[in-house]
Order: sequence, then C-alpha cells, then structure tokens
Amino acid sequence: MMHGLRRLVSTEDEKPNLTWPLVKRVLGYAKPYRLQLVSMLGLILTGSGLHLINPLIFREMIDKTIPAGDVKRLVFLACALLVVALLNGVVSVLQRRLSAIVGEGVIRDLRLELYGHLQRMSLRFFTNTKTGELMSRLNNDVVGAQNAVTNTMVQMVSYFVQAVAMLGIMLALEWRLTLVSLVVLPLFIIVVRKLSKKLRTIVRRQLEANASMNAMMSETLNIGGALLVKLFGRQVVETDRFGKRANQVKDQGVLRAQTGSIFVSISMLLAAVGTALVYGLGGYFVIQGDFSIGTIVAFTSYLVSLYGSIQMLSNAPVDFMSSLVSFERVFEVIDLPPEIIEKPDAVVLKDVKGELRFENVTFTYQIGDEHLLSDVHRYGSMESVSTVLSEGERQAGEEHISQARGNALENVSFCVEPGKLVALVGPSGAGKTTLTYLIPRLYDPTEGNIYIDGVDLRDVKLDSLSDQIGMVTQETYLFHDTIRTNLLYSRLDATQAEIEDACRAANIHDFIRELPEGYDTVVGERGYRLSGGEKQRISLARVILKDPRILVLDEATSSLDSESEALIQEALKRVMHNRTSIVIAHRLSTILAADMILVIDRGKIVECGTHPELLEMNGVYANLYHTQFRKREQTDRG
Repeated sequence: MMHGLRRLVSTEDEKPNLTWPLVKRVLGYAKPYRLQLVSMLGLILTGSGLHLINPLIFREMIDKTIPAGDVKRLVFLACALLVVALLNGVVSVLQRRLSAIVGEGVIRDLRLELYGHLQRMSLRFFTNTKTGELMSRLNNDVVGAQNAVTNTMVQMVSYFVQAVAMLGIMLALEWRLTLVSLVVLPLFIIVVRKLSKKLRTIVRRQLEANASMNAMMSETLNIGGALLVKLFGRQVVETDRFGKRANQVKDQGVLRAQTGSIFVSISMLLAAVGTALVYGLGGYFVIQGDFSIGTIVAFTSYLVSLYGSIQMLSNAPVDFMSSLVSFERVFEVIDLPPEIIEKPDAVVLKDVKGELRFENVTFTYQIGDEHLLSDVHRYGSMESVSTVLSEGERQAGEEHISQARGNALENVSFCVEPGKLVALVGPSGAGKTTLTYLIPRLYDPTEGNIYIDGVDLRDVKLDSLSDQIGMVTQETYLFHDTIRTNLLYSRLDATQAEIEDACRAANIHDFIRELPEGYDTVVGERGYRLSGGEKQRISLARVILKDPRILVLDEATSSLDSESEALIQEALKRVMHNRTSIVIAHRLSTILAADMILVIDRGKIVECGTHPELLEMNGVYANLYHTQFRKREQTDRG
C-alpha cells in the first residue's frame, strides 16, 4: 500500500459512545420490521403469562389436590401442565421465526447500505484499504450489529416483562420472602459493572483479530497472491504468519468465553445465596404455620425464574454495548464521505462529439487519512504480504511515490479534437497513468478543470460520464465467470449478435468459438485460464461493445508474443477509429499514428507535437525515442 492507514488508539480505554443519536440510529434499522416486532412483543407477553401458570398449578397440587386424594382434579392439573408446555413451544417457535425474519432482514439492509456506499468511494479508498478488512466489516461486524437489534433488544424486553411479572406475583404470595430475595440484587449490579468493560474490550480485540486474519487470507489466497507465494517459496512463512493471526483469534475467543463463564458462575452463586435465604426463612415460616409447603414451592419456582431474568437483564447491556462496537465499525464505513461527489443539478452528457480539454490541471495525491478507513489494531510487529496490484495500480503507485513531495501533475493543459489520437509518452512515474485516471473521474483535479465538449466533468452525472468513456488498463481484470458475462458487463442489454460482432472486431471471436463451451467458457479467477493476449482482446471486445466516444488505453503489449500483439494492434485500429483516443503509448507504431504526442516528465507536459517535430527539438522525446522506442521496434522486427 502507498502509505499506512490510521491506527486505532489503545482500545483499553475505548468505549462505544452510547448516546441517544447512536441508539436512535441503531433502532432505525428495526423500523421496517415494526409489525414483526409488535407481534414479537405480543408473543413475549403471552410467553411470560404462560411461565406464571406452572408454579400455581404445583401449589394447587401440593396443598389441595394430593392431600384431598382428588384423582380427577390431579389428572386435570397434569394435563394442564402439558397444555402449558405445548403452548410455550408454539409461542417459542413463532417468536424465533419472527426474530429470524427481523434479524436476517437487518443483516441484508446493513450489507446493502454498506456495499452501496463502498461502490461510491473513490479509487484512493480502495488503494489504501485491505480487501480483507472490508470483508470483515461486511460479514463479522454486520452480524454482530444485527445481534443488537434482534437478540439483545428482544431479550431485554422479554426478561424485563418476565422479571416484573414474577416480582409482582411473588409480592402477592409473600412480601417478606420477596424482600429477602432482593438482597443480592446490588451484588448483581456490581458484577455487571466490573465485567462489562473487560468484556467489551475483548470483543473489540476479537473483531480486530478476525479482520487481520481475513485481510491476510484475502491477500494470499487470491490468484495473484498465491502465485507470488509459490514463486518465492514462502508457503511455510505465510502459514506461520497465518498461524499467529489464527492464534490471536483463538486467544481472544477463549478469553471472551472465560470472562463470560466467570460472569455466569458469579451470577449463579449469587442466585444460590438468595435461594438459600428464601428456603431457610420460608422453611421457618412453614414450621411456624404461616403458609403452606405448596406456597414455598411455588415461590421458589418464581424466584428461580426471577433470578434467571435478572441475570439475563444484567448481561443484556453488556451484550448490547459489545454489539455497539460492531455498529460503530459499520457506521465508520457508512459515514466516510465519498471524495467523488455528483452535484444535485448535474447534467447528462448527450450527443457527445468527443472533444477533451485539460485546463491548468494540477493533481496531488492526498497523503493524509481523511476519507479513509481506520486500520484494525495490530499486536506485535506482524506484517502481511502486500496486496498484489495490477500493473495500472502499480504505475499509479509509482507516480504517487515519486510525487510524494510534490504534484503528480502540474499545470497540465491540452485539447484533443473529436476523433483524434493523442499518445502519452514519458519515463516511468512521470504522471501518465494519473492523467488517464482523471478522465473518468477516478480522481478529481486538485486545481484546474477537465472538459468534455465544453462541459466540466464535475457538472456531469457520473453514470453518463461512464457511458461515454471506455478504459482499458494495462492488466485486464476479468471476473470469475463466463466470457459472455464478462463481455456483457459493459452493456447489459447487448444481443448475442452484437457480442460476436465486437469479438470479431477484437480478433477474439474465432478463438472463443473453438472453445468447448464457446462464450459460456468460465475464464477463472481474474481470467487466469486465458493467456495475456486473449484477456486483452476480450477486454478490447468489451470496450467495443460499450461503444464509447472517448477511449483511454494503456497500450501494454510489450510482454506478448508477436502473433498476439499483431492481433491486438489490428484490433486497436478498429477500436480507435472515429473515437477520441488517449493512449499511453509503448509502441512506435502508435506514436507515429498519433495526431498529437504529449511528452510528460515529473508531472508536466514538457513537449508537445508530432513525431518529426519532437525529434527536431532534440529533448526528452528524442532521448526516449533513441533509448527505448526505436530500440524496441528494432528488437521486435529482429
């Protein structure tokens, strides 16, 4: 990556910022499911009422039915216990179904909002953020956030209703025992406060450890990363590094389970203390004849349920605060403002002729962490393998680094007439790739303006701008899908005939037709089942199918065999015909065919003209011609 991401400050002292706006925002995700939540509340009240019946039945059996020898009434009460159990089961199933509907719906809504927002982020965001960390936010954190809405909140309501109901009926049965049973409640509160902070920190560390592990998996298990690991024989090293991250996840999971177990054990001990007091004092009252054995049995049943509800109520805030950590991590991404913003009154580009004009354009790669995602907290000095970048990204990265102390582009001005070909030449890191990235608004100029047919790009709707620009990067990216799907990505409504025409123009139709599955052939991860020339021709066919008015091309053919290059060169002539074309030129033939050559060095246009004019200047271009282009052409001919 070009530079490090922001680090989280020490998580020991971090707490979710529990404010009403945050809680209100969290609750907002439950609004579309109001009907289901109201139904769940009704089921919770029904279930709580059913839980009150059994102890009363037990008291009736012990105090009256059994001593009286009333077999008929005993059978009735036994059947009543079965009916209550059956009703409890039905209520539980219905409640679980509604909870699942709400929970899975919240997960979907969060993921859609998060994914949609990521689609609007600038290229800088993705070149400075590890894919694995984004996957962690979309998976682990979204699920953790969903837990706050569907499990924690529902449980808090459920156990609160149960606790109030139990406490009310216990007071009706015997107020003195009720007061004794409440003696341990302050201890419950103390335990919760002591353990909640520790558990919250553990949860955050566990999420961060998962994100770190996911980031490494994403980097080393994609085709580019796997190839790099194998070429350098680093399988053992990467396995060891992955083992360290997996151990972090394991350690935090064990610590979380242990801390939760301690909480449960202390809660059970406090409940046992309260139960012992109730049995002791209640037994004394029975001996004194103040109330019956059935009453103390019923009271104890309610007491166990009360302590269980209070225990879960005590734990629910801890779970809720832990879930807020996940919400915060999701909101951190959603709240990142997009750098490339479409104006409310943006216009649609129509009937584009293809005039492209740069006017005093200066661009500086932003070094700070604004609009970036905070990195997960790291422990120790473990470093992962860097993401394998595409060639275009690599070149942009080189330009970024080379211009780290200055402008990547400085005061660039030129105009391309419709249908003309402009070749960009210059040394590596000069700013050529950066210039091409400004045309489709992957970045916005720091200063100056870019116009298409006299319309500033900042005033244009992004979709319509994308429709008018076709870009072919040096390394072709194909989805792990069929050739047809990859081609249709440029124009979803294209017919099979149009697809085949585009492939003929790109000199790839005959090759595809000879494949066993033709256009339904799966190309593999990033198209690795195909050769470099085949991928590039498919990429060209994709652009031809799109039929843009402006073509931006990184002419990367130097690594191809002569046959593939000849096919691509022929296809390029068709692609560029009658289109405004901006080409980062690597071949002398392209340079000679250009209507205008822009020589870029250190972010500036230092020379401009045709091939003969530039040779006469005997400057940067003449030097490049004698040291690179002519030599390469002679080598290819030889």
